[in-house]
Amino acid sequence: MASWRSGSMPTRPFTAAKWIKVVEPELKPKGERPAYWVSRDFDASAGNAVLRISAQGLYQAYLNGVRVGNEELTPGSTQYLKRIQFQTYEVSLKAGQNNLEILVADGWFRGAADVMRSDLQFGDHVAVIAEITDVVHTDNSWHSSPSHILSADLFLGQVEDRNLPTVREWTPVEQIDVSAELVQPIAPPVKRVQEIAPVAITKFGDAFIVDFGQNINGWSRLSQLGPAGNKTTLTHAEFVGADGNINTSHLDAHFPFMPEPIRDHQIDSVISAGIQGDVFEPIFTTHGFQYVRVDGFQGELTAADINAIVVHTDLRKIGTFTSSDRRLTWLHEAAEWAFRGNACDVPTDCPTRERAGWSGDWQIFADTAAYLYDIDGFSRKWLADAVIDQHEDGRIANITPVTKSGGFDSPIGALNGSSGWGDVIIQAPLAAYRAYAKTDALEECFDAMQKWIEFGLRSAEQGRHQSRTGSPQPHERYLWDTGFHWGEWLEPGVPPESPFEKLKQDMSEVATAYLYRSCRDFAEVCRILAKPIEIAARYEAIAENIRAAWQLEFLDAFGSVKTKTQAAMVRPLAFGLIENREAVAAELAALIKSNGNRLGTGFLSTVNLLPVLAENGQAETAFDLLFQEQQPSWLYMRNKGATTMWELWDGITEDGRPQMSLNHYSKGAVVSFLHHQVAGLKAVRPGYQEFVVEPVFDDRVPDAATSFNSPFGLIAAGWRREAGSIVVEVTAPALASGSIRLSNGDYLPVPAGATVVVTLE
Repeated sequence: MASWRSGSMPTRPFTAAKWIKVVEPELKPKGERPAYWVSRDFDASAGNAVLRISAQGLYQAYLNGVRVGNEELTPGSTQYLKRIQFQTYEVSLKAGQNNLEILVADGWFRGAADVMRSDLQFGDHVAVIAEITDVVHTDNSWHSSPSHILSADLFLGQVEDRNLPTVREWTPVEQIDVSAELVQPIAPPVKRVQEIAPVAITKFGDAFIVDFGQNINGWSRLSQLGPAGNKTTLTHAEFVGADGNINTSHLDAHFPFMPEPIRDHQIDSVISAGIQGDVFEPIFTTHGFQYVRVDGFQGELTAADINAIVVHTDLRKIGTFTSSDRRLTWLHEAAEWAFRGNACDVPTDCPTRERAGWSGDWQIFADTAAYLYDIDGFSRKWLADAVIDQHEDGRIANITPVTKSGGFDSPIGALNGSSGWGDVIIQAPLAAYRAYAKTDALEECFDAMQKWIEFGLRSAEQGRHQSRTGSPQPHERYLWDTGFHWGEWLEPGVPPESPFEKLKQDMSEVATAYLYRSCRDFAEVCRILAKPIEIAARYEAIAENIRAAWQLEFLDAFGSVKTKTQAAMVRPLAFGLIENREAVAAELAALIKSNGNRLGTGFLSTVNLLPVLAENGQAETAFDLLFQEQQPSWLYMRNKGATTMWELWDGITEDGRPQMSLNHYSKGAVVSFLHHQVAGLKAVRPGYQEFVVEPVFDDRVPDAATSFNSPFGLIAAGWRREAGSIVVEVTAPALASGSIRLSNGDYLPVPAGATVVVTLE
């Protein structure tokens, strides 16, 4: 594991506090472990003070019975073996005796985690460290006790017994050594950011099915808990079947090496204390859901009794898109909601069955996310762990933070280091630089970028796929044809293959293309950071050699792409691997038309599909795909009632069966096409200090507008149809300027601080 440093992070935030762990009589199975109180009374003078606190597990702090702060799921998910975040709160002490209590539960540290719901990934205990300087600090004088939370697990849910005796049985804690560095957060905290009321409540036998109308990440809040001893259970789901009951079978995890599927849970329950006005709201779990089945509720459940609480990183919204076309409005909202559901402290793939920080998903979506929200700190925080998790040979992990069961030494460790996934170490920092003109992430990830590229170059030069015969040709030293690569994962109509089968395949067409782009972009990073000129020149030269090798291997004598799939044509167009762009784009458009104007791209290439068509003379085909309603398409999801993007194009089949996750953000990267091509706003200089507005028009789109709150101020760009013409209106902030592309190809300046309106005939 590598090191990661940032000058903004103190390394000794605590002066006297020690790590203390809860001493348990036995280690219960995952999903059965209680949350614990860790407590101490202390004397103090009245006045304001500062509390610093962290945990191995999740914590909430209470001073004199009042909760401290409003952040959720603290201290957050990191590579706990190397670094753990701490939080700082201003608190008010009273004169005389005070009490500091910390409620701590498993969380990411030792609870069910990763794709296989493995537990004990970072330790077999929960622990805390806390300090109010010169007043009180954690040490072996503290005590712990099981709480009313009988079990708390991020995946499996939370169980509370409000009927337990209030007198606690205290047990001494144990002081422990922890080598991980304590670091100050650079990302916004996770918070309760929104409440959603039910849109419908129906009966199903003795249960109630609650529909919140939106697929989210978070939890439910329930009031009216009933008489003492009454148990109410809330089961969260993304789908309701034709019978009216929830269905979670599509969220079960199936692995060929597991004896049986890992069942989805997302179940909370509460045993009432019979106190009027008592409210149940779990605090140490989250769920991905639109629907909740409520069992055991006494009486008739009404909208006043239950709400959905949206929980995710409290990101600042900076980008918008609007249109009077409701289909485009739905698409943009669904993509936003999908990202929001997967921005819970780390960029995850789904908030349900995996909740994993997949590098490939963030590689695809980082550019889009950087336009929608200020993700600079959020991304840097995750990248810090990606750098730490990087293998000494340069491989980037598929999932960050790396857990014990998914690490390089695990049974699936050979699957780490995939092209298109590992490239996130370059693409995510560049996304922040292009959107915000900030170089922090580029600087922090620079060494890791170079190590990742050198791993790819070594793999290309030293390895040769077993299917190749005869003497190696000179260009083969630049073909990356060994190792594991996910490739164009989940192409429509192509059944998912076992990753272990992919280990045997020659994936050089994809891997070499990504190696070219990474070398080219790394040379750009070198120039941005003013590194020695010879470093940039070296990687530019290598990139050109890789490009030539790719062309020799994967283009025919006429310059056409040999592999006749949409993805295989999109990639070289997007990456600049070919010369005859218009001819290849025309062939791509013809391939799409022959497929009934339906897309055929999978995980990696969908993000680039519409832009490369629109920018290479095939805009009509791009809009044909955008407005396609048959499966596979974005609007097929809409017609099936989706409120977020799906993992599969047919996440709900024609006959109404759910498949895999119904909240995956990667396919939502298509909304960048709405921002940059339909509305037409593009950056010319980093941070949009200089920009251009050049919309791509189609008769099916009546109007479009976008805005971006750049570091230099708010930019607004939009157009509408009026009396047979198109009126374009653009506003530049005081610190940025732009231009509008006119019908004749000329550009009309938009001065700083001005609004320009022009009519295009």
